[in-house]
Order: sequence, then C-alpha cells, then structure tokens
Amino acid sequence: KNVHLTSLTADGYPDFTKAAENSLHAVVHIKSTVKAQQNQNQQRRQMIDPFEFFFGPGQGGGGDFQYGTPQPAVGYGSGVIISKDGYIVTNNHVIAKATEIEVTLNDNSKYSAKLIGSDPTTDIALLKIEGKEFPYIPFGNSDNLKVGEWVLAVGNPFNLTSTVTAGIVSAKGRGNIGGGRGEEMTIQSFIQPAAAINPGNSGGALVNTAGQLVGINTAIYSQTGSFAGYGFAVPISIAGKVVADIKEYGTVQRADLGVMIQDIAVAKEASPDKTKDIKVNEGAYVVGFADRSPAKEAGIEEGDVIISINGTKVKSVGELQDQVNRFRPGDKVKVGVKRGNADKIIDVTLKNSAG
Repeated sequence: KNVHLTSLTADGYPDFTKAAENSLHAVVHIKSTVKAQQNQNQQRRQMIDPFEFFFGPGQGGGGDFQYGTPQPAVGYGSGVIISKDGYIVTNNHVIAKATEIEVTLNDNSKYSAKLIGSDPTTDIALLKIEGKEFPYIPFGNSDNLKVGEWVLAVGNPFNLTSTVTAGIVSAKGRGNIGGGRGEEMTIQSFIQPAAAINPGNSGGALVNTAGQLVGINTAIYSQTGSFAGYGFAVPISIAGKVVADIKEYGTVQRADLGVMIQDIAVAKEASPDKTKDIKVNEGAYVVGFADRSPAKEAGIEEGDVIISINGTKVKSVGELQDQVNRFRPGDKVKVGVKRGNADKIIDVTLKNSAG
C-alpha cells in the first residue's frame, strides 16, 4: 500500500507514452566535426608529388592516395533542448575540439550550433541554436529520485535517432567511474539507470515518468563498448548549475571546501590504524587539506568524517561533491562532521576552486 507510481494505465502499469512523446521532440542529434590540420611535411610532399612530376598536373596519385590528406573526424551524440530559445545541454566529450557542430531536431530540421561554453570536470557543455519556440524539456528534481523509480533514456544510440529505453534507477551517487574521458573528470555523483544506454546516447535525456529532465546520459560501463547493464547520468542538480553558470558567467563558478577525502570503506582499508575508532560507515573521511583550505580555517580536522551539508546527509565522497558543487565561491554552508563520538556543525565559507 505504500508503493506509489506517478502514472498508471487502466491496467495498473506505468505509462511512459506522454513522457516519451514530449521528450522525443526536445532531444536532438548532434554531429560534431573536427577539421584535420595538415602539417608542413604533408604539404611539402604534396607539392612534389612524383606522379604529377612525371605525368603532368592532375595525373598524380594525389594527396588522398599517396600521402593520406587528413580527413575531418566526425562524431555523433545527443543533446537536450532546455529552453524555447534554443539552448542545448550535452556532454563535453560529444563536442570536444569540434570546429563545426550540426544539430538535427526530431522533425529533421538542421541547425548550426554555437558552443557557449563547456566544463570537462563534469563533462557538460552548453550549445545554442538560433530560432524561437523550440520544444524543450523542463527540469525535474534529481534529488527526489528514488532507487527503484522508473526513468526513460532518450537519445540517438548507434546513430539511430529518436530512441527511448526504460528502466529503474539502480543507484544514486555513484563515483569512481572512469568513463574514458581522461583525468579532468573529477566531479562524480552519477545516477545509475537500468535503461539501456549505448554509444551515441551521450548527452541525451534521462527523464522521469512526468517527462521532466533529471539527468544527462553520459557513460556506460562495458567490456564490449555496448550496453551491459550499467549506464550513468549526470544529475540535473549538477548539470543545471553548470549550464546556468556558463550562461551567466561564461565559466563555471565552482566552490571548494579544500579537503582531501575518501569513502569510509576506502579509508579503513588504506589506514586501519588511523580509522580504527571511526564508529560510522557512511560519510567522507578527511585525509588532508589543500593549501588555504576554508574547511581547515573553519575548524575541520584531519580524521573528521563529513556527514552532512546544510542538513542534507552525505553518505559518500560522490554525494559530498554533489552537494558542494551546487554552491558558488563565497557561499556559507553548515558542514556536519563526526569527530569521535561527537557530532559538530561547522560554518565554512567556500572559496573558488581555482584559487
């Protein structure tokens, strides 16, 4: 009697049709082109093509055949229109280094997109296409998502447009996911949906059954490169703040506690002597501090376990990053810590992570 589904058919089953229909029109296909640059050696070799030297102009082997004239690199992904005036959120890795970005809507209309800004740390980017009254997906509240709740993944897997898959939320606050995007990706508090996410889904929408945007599909964990049951999405609580910063400031205003942290289980395994007196199994263990750490200045100590931010419980490093990443430099937060058997609330003024 305590189970409540947001939408039911007459037979009592979840109905995704309205959410899917609304989402399909606002999820776009993205083609990103990176124009190759010739180096001087390639240009010089083409100038003295031996075929043309012997057989005359136009009869040579040509750069394409003999010397491999660099061809443009083309990649594909997905994006989500988030406003009627044409702002689109996608993944940074979908458009990284692109010299041209083409957006195709669900009605097959094509637009040239401008990159407004990107953030490799969260793998989020903001694009803009020119026009009016575009269909868009309203933001939902990713904090309210519950494990076991139904969600839809909407995107363009394998370059197949307008694809919808469904599944439950398998987990929240997932961290330590490689994702193949290099060392820059450090803010990790992923939603893990059971909906099938494949190559090409990157940048697409994760929506709830009310048709609200709750995440940006970003990565899969797979040994084959295709969906194997583990997909990951950046929560809209993070992605929304990132694109709002990019739109207003041109860059992300990222706040920082100035702490080096580990999950409790990792800390206990790495430093059993230092952590033997820790009584809790959830939270973020403070290993050390950055230079000019606002947390240290406020009174947080090495060995403390951070268990909440502004009254919101944090169970892991990923959840702590999620909470702190919502604020801007200069904001004051109340950090709950467990120190021995004592619970303390410490006021910390966040600084800019760039220093």
